[in-house]
Amino acid sequence: MTTTSGAETMESGADEPTVAHLEQEGDVAADYIEELLDIADLDGDIELDVRDGRAYVSVEASEEGSGALRVLSDPETVRALQELTRIAVQSKTGRFSRLILDIGGSRDTRQSELEQLVARAIERLGDGAGQASLPAMSSYERKLVHDIVAERGYVSESYGEGADRHTVIRRA
Repeated sequence: MTTTSGAETMESGADEPTVAHLEQEGDVAADYIEELLDIADLDGDIELDVRDGRAYVSVEASEEGSGALRVLSDPETVRALQELTRIAVQSKTGRFSRLILDIGGSRDTRQSELEQLVARAIERLGDGAGQASLPAMSSYERKLVHDIVAERGYVSESYGEGADRHTVIRRA
């Protein structure tokens, strides 16, 4: 396991978790994921990182188990495992967790899918649409979309509540 961290506390205020808290979240999450992998008889290398005020837990296939993690790397499966892991961390630490789980490169795959989704939405704007709505997605995915949209010179806003919250893209 590898743990990477920056400063000792987060810059944005007292309500933000410290790097030490985020590292603890990562350790608890890694133990939980390791137990799940053992139960499923899957091999994986777990890496921990702390960035942007979140703990990141990545599971990559070990050399012997290359390809075996594919069963867990489906985006919906990763999302469900992430929620279960967050609950396990919260029950152990007593603090709400916003950790991010990546299994077998699932986050990179989802990033590519979101980039394609934004590209198609921008095409609709180029064809004369006043705005383009994207499907509902998680807050993390919406943040990625906002970043992609801004990089391409457009503006985006999120609308809706809960599971229906989605992003709308417009010209700048």
